[in-house]
Amino acid sequence: MAVVIRMSRGGKKKKPFYRIVAADKRFCRDGRYLEIVGTWDPKLEKATVKKEAAEKWIKNGAQVSETVKKLFIKNGVSLATVAPSAA
Repeated sequence: MAVVIRMSRGGKKKKPFYRIVAADKRFCRDGRYLEIVGTWDPKLEKATVKKEAAEKWIKNGAQVSETVKKLFIKNGVSLATVAPSAA
């Protein structure tokens, strides 16, 4: 299962509100998700991120979309993935 951290749109017409979610790559944009990692309100330019949850998914190999990557950098989420140790 390929996990992607991306945005899911909510809100009303012309009043968008986004959830940052960890979802299976095959799920539709606004469909099922595995966990809510944060939110973003473009009207207020305000993002809230659960850093521990985001870093957990990244550590487990989740891919991050470009827009979410920019939000994570602004909010101080570590995007460094842990390389598997050669035993």
